[in-house]
Amino acid sequence: MSTAAAIAPMGRLEAFRHLMAPDHLRSGFTVAKPAFLRNSLLAGFQAGATSAIALPLILMSPAAHMVGYAALGGMVALFGRFDTPVGRAKVVALAGLTQVLMVLLMSLASLYAEPLFQLGALSLAFGVAYFITISGRFGPPGALIFAFAGGASLAPVTDVAVAFERTAATAAVALLAFVICVATDRLRLRPSAERPLPMEQLRPLRHRLIASARILIGCGVALIVSHAWGANHPVWAGMGAMVVLQGPFLNINMHRALQRMAGAVVGSMLAWVILTQEPSALTVVALIFVLQMLTELVIGANYWLGQIFVTPMALIMSDLAAPGLSGADLASERVLDSLLGVVIGIVAAVMLSSMDDRHHLAELRAGAR
Repeated sequence: MSTAAAIAPMGRLEAFRHLMAPDHLRSGFTVAKPAFLRNSLLAGFQAGATSAIALPLILMSPAAHMVGYAALGGMVALFGRFDTPVGRAKVVALAGLTQVLMVLLMSLASLYAEPLFQLGALSLAFGVAYFITISGRFGPPGALIFAFAGGASLAPVTDVAVAFERTAATAAVALLAFVICVATDRLRLRPSAERPLPMEQLRPLRHRLIASARILIGCGVALIVSHAWGANHPVWAGMGAMVVLQGPFLNINMHRALQRMAGAVVGSMLAWVILTQEPSALTVVALIFVLQMLTELVIGANYWLGQIFVTPMALIMSDLAAPGLSGADLASERVLDSLLGVVIGIVAAVMLSSMDDRHHLAELRAGAR
């Protein structure tokens, strides 16, 4: 019998105790040297350049009120950074289609469904988006981009025409992102036999389905609890839970939980400073570009450092989409809802963990010893 086979999987309580051990918690803040920084910075530049070109044009057009949804389209340039040229084109195209469908379907849900059914539809969308992302090996930044788009699209619409207008704005900028990615792909570091890029291994279908169901349930609980608590934007709680639950292993789930909490607190303070200055729309566009580049510069070193810049970027994009409904006051709600979602995500990750998840954790502990 092999050593790995002889190691018994942990029980859920034992797994929770191990994950909460001080040594394990501290290891989540280890800063590493970013791998393949060139590709990450180029992906950030491509996404930022898409926004820098498209958003000012949108702001000067009759569809200026759709600028927030246009910004969602530019984010698809972040995917596929470690794939082959042909593979990346496919990933960006599929990511664009996923983003467009997320905006359309959630906008229609906001028009026709009651609030609780909207949250149920959003939690289902979270699970499906995760399955698509992991099955298609989209790579960083993962399904969270689609979750953000889905939550933003639950903002009320008055009729079907508005839902399609949102979708058209997202689709147009996603198409621009695709063109920019294809045109500048030669600048990426290409994979080779001597230096393969860190592509994710495709996990068995059963594992992907279990993980997607766990996200659906955990994020659904976070959304409903946040809504019952009276939060104006329960999507932040759902996203907090998703950050924790989309990790491939329990030890990564816990690290992501702590990193999310730390980054959300610092990032929300930065967002408050920015939004209290009441920046113009063009200043916000410039800030999105700068924050995107800063995110890609540091997120490979540690996820919590990236969250410091992701959080204000998400908040100022929310302010750009609906300036009358958001702003500096949203920063504190972002922190509280994120904390709620992270806590629910931790509980869901352990309680809904599979035998394989806890066996892997036991192997890691044995290896450390």
